[in-house]
Amino acid sequence: MCRWIAYSGPPIYLEQLMVRPENSLIEQSRDAHKSKSAINADGFGIGWYDSQPQPGLFRDVYPAWNDENLLNVCQQIKARLFFGHVRASTGSAINRANCHPFRHNGHLFMHNGQIGGFDKLRRDLAMSIRPEFYSRLQGTTDSEILFFLAMGNGLTDDPERALALTIGQILDVMAAHNITEALRITAALSDGRNILAIRYANDDFPPSLFYGTEIQSDTGADLPTDKNRACLILSEPLDEIAGSWAQVPPSSLLLARDGHVEVKPFSPLH
Repeated sequence: MCRWIAYSGPPIYLEQLMVRPENSLIEQSRDAHKSKSAINADGFGIGWYDSQPQPGLFRDVYPAWNDENLLNVCQQIKARLFFGHVRASTGSAINRANCHPFRHNGHLFMHNGQIGGFDKLRRDLAMSIRPEFYSRLQGTTDSEILFFLAMGNGLTDDPERALALTIGQILDVMAAHNITEALRITAALSDGRNILAIRYANDDFPPSLFYGTEIQSDTGADLPTDKNRACLILSEPLDEIAGSWAQVPPSSLLLARDGHVEVKPFSPLH
């Protein structure tokens, strides 16, 4: 399973969350605490929003802990909203096109989890992508297919409904193929203003997901306080300081807007 973080708030250097904390995302790439796989060495990616309408994107196939370019970039880039992801492949190839986040126009998307029986479903799911988005498909992951299915289901206009329709669509295809393996997912989406995240599984084992809005740490990675409208959503906490983190319940959708967090139930639409 992969690990990821999503930040929104006053501009900060990416290294404050990617590098400095005791359980930073780069540390999680070699020793994750709440993941099925402790090692997430099959590539990494960062995406960030600045003054351009399209977000910046930097992805590569090396282990995050061993990439000097990533450390240098995180030291220099300051952003008001950014995504970070370290990958543990569930079977697809290790190449740059399969690394997260994925980008389409002004949107970023990243994912942790798996679609059960994906090898048997890949063709049907890919052919369900609307033609105007199918041409943008570059890699072979279930994550990228999920993203472009959601784009075709109206992600730009109504992201909550689009994600619910997409999960329902995937579950229907799984049922048609008699797939008994689980669908497990945490995912984050941004349009450059808001962050939407979901935690869902059709069994009792959804991947972990947490958030924090007022995080105090002795690692030099303090976030701005809640009054400054900062929010961090992440696969696992960056430290063990009590009160910093809240767990997102299973079958939930989280919306972070202007530092305010709303968590509500999430269920697929069929």
